[in-house]
Amino acid sequence: MSKYHSGLMAPLDKNNVDTDQIIPKQFLTSTSRDGFDKALFYDWRYLDNGESDPEFVLNFERYQGATVLLTRDNFGCGSSREHAPWALKQYGFSVILAESFADIFFNNCGNNQMLCVALPAAVLDSLFEVCEAHPQVQIEIDLQKQVICSEYFADISFEVRSDIKARLLSGLDFIGETEQLNHHIDAFEQKLQSARPWQ
Repeated sequence: MSKYHSGLMAPLDKNNVDTDQIIPKQFLTSTSRDGFDKALFYDWRYLDNGESDPEFVLNFERYQGATVLLTRDNFGCGSSREHAPWALKQYGFSVILAESFADIFFNNCGNNQMLCVALPAAVLDSLFEVCEAHPQVQIEIDLQKQVICSEYFADISFEVRSDIKARLLSGLDFIGETEQLNHHIDAFEQKLQSARPWQ
């Protein structure tokens, strides 16, 4: 994720959205990180005949192309599967605003270059009201300054863990961060080998 993100905000007014709701278990047949977007929120997005459910909010025309998901408390609870962030990111979401997140889901999102922002319930209430009042709400997230901006509301400051922030700004995941230390790892291995010449 870059220093700035600007995009359309879509509301999902639900608490305790777990990873089985984000992507049901029958679609977890691959570890390639491809094709999960079509299964995102499958049981809510589609009718029994496979057609899109016109009553589900993310199927509304006004929210097509949204990159910011506005939701409620305890988002991403349930299993630790990384497929949930993959599905959300492949669908197009880069930022999730909620009251709280399950710990493993939160870390998985950060590792997949997605920003999870925890906001007070009252602030979320006001954002849902903004989405209801205006057809398409564009917002900007300044990760460096840790502020959310829009013409529809006053600037909102947010907290973000320093390691997550650094990872998002650098574009690195856990493996990428480790690879930055390769010269230290190589030097340690050489030193260890020198200390054990018989091996």
